[in-house]
This record gives sequence, structure tokens and C-alpha cells, in this order.
Amino acid sequence: MRIAIIGAGPAGFYAAEALLKRTDTVIHVDVFDRLPTPYGLVRAGVAPDHPSIKAVTRVFERTAERPNFRFLGNVRLGRDLTVEDLRQHYHQILYAVGNEADRRLGIPGEGVAGCTPATVFIGWYNGHPDYEQAQIDLSVTSVAVVGNGNVAVDAARILLRTPAELEKTDMASHAREALRRSRVREVYLLGRRGPAQAAFTHIELKELGELEGASPVIDPRELADCGSAEALGNTPSDKSLRILQSFAARLPVSGEKKLHLRFLVSPTQVLADAAGRVTGLVLEKNRLEAHPDGTIAALGTGETEILRVGLVLPAIGFAAEEIAGVPYDGRTKVIANENGRVVESVSRSAIANEYVVGWARSGAQGLIGKHKGASAQVVDLMTADGAGLEARALPEPEAIVSLLRGRGVRVVSFSDWKQLDEVEVARGARRGAPRDKVVALGAMLDVLGQA
Repeated sequence: MRIAIIGAGPAGFYAAEALLKRTDTVIHVDVFDRLPTPYGLVRAGVAPDHPSIKAVTRVFERTAERPNFRFLGNVRLGRDLTVEDLRQHYHQILYAVGNEADRRLGIPGEGVAGCTPATVFIGWYNGHPDYEQAQIDLSVTSVAVVGNGNVAVDAARILLRTPAELEKTDMASHAREALRRSRVREVYLLGRRGPAQAAFTHIELKELGELEGASPVIDPRELADCGSAEALGNTPSDKSLRILQSFAARLPVSGEKKLHLRFLVSPTQVLADAAGRVTGLVLEKNRLEAHPDGTIAALGTGETEILRVGLVLPAIGFAAEEIAGVPYDGRTKVIANENGRVVESVSRSAIANEYVVGWARSGAQGLIGKHKGASAQVVDLMTADGAGLEARALPEPEAIVSLLRGRGVRVVSFSDWKQLDEVEVARGARRGAPRDKVVALGAMLDVLGQA
């Protein structure tokens, strides 16, 4: 059996490992990625001040060392390869492309330059090649981060870290230097629902109270107003509640930066001056209402205020990008699928031998480790569906590489990546950091050419 996995992030690697462990038939796995670097979200999404999470790459590296594994980086589906190419060269296709697009607020003023999706900010400080040239204005003193998930918390925390805290991380050098010069003093973390419905974990929440040069701030009255969540039977964990109450009881520390945690507010308009610079955010106060199905909605009350900020970072969710030839579910913003089997967008009929894992299947939910089991479940479906498929003759394994090279694609192997990895680690060692990333695609390929 020869199987193509599109996307070299956690879900793709977990699926590859599950496939290569099969004993019923010999499996060969080719993992494609549009970047020359593997590991997806672990490299370009996990916050640089959370290095322990990135240790999972050691597990993925062991998978890559298996003899029947092959990495083909710098190859983009829809540009360098078509879905039909994959169908001709592989018995099964597994999409693991993640959620690389962002969801929008859909409010007036959102399009101004100072309203930047948190996906852009996070990609920028993590050294993702797509966002190397992003313009993040840190000359402002106040920033609003819209959202109450871990991505929003990451963005807020990075904005408030001291230069010394960031120096020993693998943050991209251009972002580290910009944050060193940052004038940001106050960050507002805005949730449309109450603390009981916040998506961040108590571990993430606790970390906000341990920043070297910043203090969390909660108005005790606003925290009390969220108590209606208790009546709805949806209270935060005792740990989260105690942490929030401790934040509310803190006294301000003179000279420290401030992280304001706000709940039950929704942005309704981004305000900007004549030059297009953000000057504020109109917020509407919400109330919570329980639906018969058990879900809890935040409904606007009509009461508004203006929050004076110079930068807005919406972090309200992600969406899978559409790929030519791959069915897309416009409602859920993922690859159209039923429990991991790819289906036609309208008829919902299954497309034979095509599957999806990770956020491209489920949307942006679940921690990295959760994808191991979820990917294995989809591999079980592939096993059940694939009996006898190996009898179909395919072109030789090198044919796909020849096809790509004939189209002028510089295919990056896993051994190529390891050369780039060694360069980055050596650069980082000079300042006591895990690595110093090469950011631009051209620079990555230049490094490989010199090696």
C-alpha cells in the first residue's frame, strides 16, 4: 500500500505512525508539506515561551526515521500537485492540512490595518514564512485581543513578556527585536461570554499571573456579574474560579504592564482616524441565555462603551483553506467529511480512498496530544476500507518526485530538513536559545544549497 499524507503537522505525523505500525500489509507513506519544514503547528503555532510542548517533535522524528516514511517538503497541493496526480500515484490520500485561515469578526472597521488577525501575529512572531513581512504596530500603548481561547491567551502573554523572557526562546529574530522596542503597556483580553464558557485552561490562566513585568486585572464587580453562569449550570472549574478571584483581589503594582481580563463583551465596531489608524473598539455588554439544547449564548444588551486601543487582534477561531479538487464545507469551514471520510460537499456521498484528520476534519479544537487517538481512528477506517487496494498497480515510487522536478519544484527531503535544523540550532546556541529560525523560504533553500 502506498499512501499520501498532505500536511506534516501533528495530525499528519500521528497518522503516519499509526499507518506504519500496521502488520496486515506493507505500508509506504509519503508526507507532503507546502513548507520546506515539517511539524506544522508545533513549529509555527505553539508559543515560543512554551518549549516543553515542542518536545513532541522528537516523537515525530522517530516516525520519520522509519524506512517506509518519506517527507516531500516545499510541495503545495493545488499549485505543484493536483488531487488527480495523487490519485494516480497512491492507493489512499489523507488530508492533514490544518486550519490556516482565520475567522473574521464581521463588524464595521475590521479591514483597517491596525485590526490584524491573531493568526497573522502568531505566525509573525513564530517565524512562519507567510507572515515574515507582516506589519505589527507595537508603537501603540494599548491592545485589544478579542477571544478567550488559548490562542488569545498566547497573543496577550507574548505582548506582555519582558525582552529577557523572550531572549531565550526560539522566537523569530525580527519579532524579538520588535517586541524589545514595544511601547505596549496594557492588553485587554475580551470574551463575549463569561469565565465559565472561556476556552482557555486553568493552566494557561494561571500563567497570566506569573509574568515578570505584568499583572492581571479584573474588576471584582464584573466578575460578580458573570455569576449568572452558575444559575445556568455551567460554572468554571474550582481552579479557574479561584485563580480569577485571586486576580480580582490583587492590588495594582506601580510601573508594571497590565492585562485586563474582560467578560460578557462583544466588539461591534473598530474605530479609526482619517489615516486609518485604530483609535478604539466599540464594545457591547452581553448577557447569558441558556438554550433548550444546553448551549449558552451571549446576547447583546444594547449597552455600549468605547475601549481606547491602538491595535486589535481578533482570535475567534480558525478555518481550513479551500484547496482545488478537495470538497469544502462552507458552513463548518473544514474539509467536507463524515467522521474522517471525505465526502462531496453537496450530496455528502463518500469519495473513495480519501480521508482527513486533525483540524481540517474537526475545526480548531483539542490539544496536540489529543490528535494521536483521533488520527488512529481514521487510520482504522482506512484499514477497513482498503482491503485489496494494494493489488492496484501504481507508478514507481520515484515517479512522483520526477513529476515534481519536471515541474520545477525543489523537493525538500527529511535529510535536507535536518541540515536546516542543524543550522538553526547552531544559530540559537549563540544566544542560549533552542534555535534561531531561518524564516524566508528563499533563505531556507539557500541554506540547503550551501549545505
